[in-house]
Amino acid sequence: MATLMRTDPFREFDRLTQQFLGYTGTSARPAVMPMDAYRTGDEYVVRLDLPGVTPDSIDLDVERNVLTVKAERKADYGEDTDVQVAERPRGVFSRELFLGDTLDADNIKADYDAGVLTIRIPVAEKAKPRKIEVGGADRKKINA
Repeated sequence: MATLMRTDPFREFDRLTQQFLGYTGTSARPAVMPMDAYRTGDEYVVRLDLPGVTPDSIDLDVERNVLTVKAERKADYGEDTDVQVAERPRGVFSRELFLGDTLDADNIKADYDAGVLTIRIPVAEKAKPRKIEVGGADRKKINA
């Protein structure tokens, strides 16, 4: 069975801690991107929310079965602006996906539309189910 990710309990703990303490993209730690992931047919689809991010600020890298997604959302006001409320996270957003060995990391595709980054990760040919023919010395004698 092909798998998308191995479980990383410390990453989830970090995410909950950041959320509880109110860290944003302006903190020392990168902010987390909300994600959905599912398998459809022979590929996994991962969707990450990145509202207000420009496509040229998104960076995807694969190294040793780890897909790293980074994006940056900058402030859309100048330095001399008197900001009254700044609740929207800014800065660098980062997420790592641990890919299983049965996925084809060489053929990952990504699209960005309406604030959502969609990544498609195909299942490797070697991991797809296949039919194995059973041979024998004399198949006719068995069927007779």
